Amino acid sequence: MMRWVGLHRSPVLPVTLLGGLALLATIGPVIWPFDPLAMDFNAPLAAPSIAHPMGTDAAGRDVFARFIFGARLSLLVGVAVVVGGLVVGGGIGVLAGISGHALDNALMRGIDALAAFPPLVLAMSVTVGLGVGLGTATLGTMLSCVPLYARMARSDILRLRVRPFVEATVALGAGRGRILFCHLLPHTASTMLVLSASEFGYAILTIAGLGFVGLGAQVPQPEWGAMITDGLQYALTGQWWVSLFPGLGVMLCVIGANLLADQVREILDRTVDVDGVR
Repeated sequence: MMRWVGLHRSPVLPVTLLGGLALLATIGPVIWPFDPLAMDFNAPLAAPSIAHPMGTDAAGRDVFARFIFGARLSLLVGVAVVVGGLVVGGGIGVLAGISGHALDNALMRGIDALAAFPPLVLAMSVTVGLGVGLGTATLGTMLSCVPLYARMARSDILRLRVRPFVEATVALGAGRGRILFCHLLPHTASTMLVLSASEFGYAILTIAGLGFVGLGAQVPQPEWGAMITDGLQYALTGQWWVSLFPGLGVMLCVIGANLLADQVREILDRTVDVDGVR
């Protein structure tokens, strides 16, 4: 029990989970060079075996090959959502935090309007409005992350602006750009890092959810959510492997991202500089 608690509080577990999936997505096609779209009508719904470690789907497509390409899609989309949300939302939040009252109000009222929609509803609305597909699902998921990034960045900037080290820098005549890039942004990095780790898991889960309801990637594209939907009709007749393995992939990614966010938060909470700013 104590060994599990120690492992849970260590970054080893989340790094192993996410690193293992990233490694599989990178070198998987080399060690398992099967076409994820190739159909074998002589082996539909074949159970897991040496020839097909995760079995085949109804069209005879190798589930393991599809799982590998699904991992690549999910991880790339997760990174794209995090980077896009950080750049757009974080940029708006920083600009609002350093600006005057009028611009701050205008920017944050726009963010409030965006945040009025539940994140999943916003992602679905953007996807439906712009056309169903993985690209629009990624854009919708990224936009649903923007309000959280903006609010967190603005809150950090407003908190840091009144710290003694920033006021001293202003008194010494430093320009706004120097204060922003040398003193404010570096101290917001910890908050943004923790938030990004958490949002990575949210992005993968949301993309899988959109694919599950038919608004994300479309069959036969090898994406975990679409694979789960494709396999559900066979789960009750004994062909559990079609949807089980992509479901496990989503679960491992989300668990790894959430554990990583917790560990990064704990590490950064213990890292305090002499001025008391993380």
